This record gives sequence, C-alpha cells and structure tokens, in this order.
Amino acid sequence: MASQDERLTEEAINAALGLLPDWKNQNGLVTVYKTSTAANALALIAAVGQISEEQDHHPDLEWRFNRVFLRYVSHDAGGQVTQRDVAAATAVSEAAAGIGAIAQPERYPAS
Repeated sequence: MASQDERLTEEAINAALGLLPDWKNQNGLVTVYKTSTAANALALIAAVGQISEEQDHHPDLEWRFNRVFLRYVSHDAGGQVTQRDVAAATAVSEAAAGIGAIAQPERYPAS
C-alpha cells in the first residue's frame, strides 16, 4: 500500500477519480464548485479551510462570486498527486454536497 506522501501513478489517479466524479486530473486534482450564492461559496471556503487544518494539507483556491476553484497537489512530492490529495478531495466533495454546491470540473481553466 502506498504511503500518504508517495506519488500516485496515472492508473492510481484514474482509479481514485472513478470514486471522485467532482474532480479531474489536470496537473493535480482540480474542480470548480458552483453555489447558489456568494455566501454559500464562502461557507464552502470555510469548510475547505477546516478540512485543510485538520489534514494539514492546503489547496490552491480561488473564489469568484458563487464559484470556488480548487486544486490539490502535493508540493512536497514534487507537485505530484498523492493519497493526501485524494483524501482531501474526498472530504471537500462531502462538504460541498452538504452545502448543495454543484461540481463543474470542466470549468477549471486549462493550464
């Protein structure tokens, strides 16, 4: 079994994404969540902040009115995707569902 900090293979990332329909692999695990209001977007950001502190793993995050853009990579693993990223994305997906946010990973800007 891979450690939390070990880079995942492309196959392992694709397997994880099979369980994470809110996310896609684009130089990291990325997604965009659309909420019904800016206040709900801020609630999602607060939830992401709480998850980040609990897991000691922080995403790149951008807020645009009712959309939250997220990207997880493990900088300490050379900017690669690790199990820590998968765990964080899983927790964020659960928080987003609780807020009623709609995942729009296709809206994440191309790199």
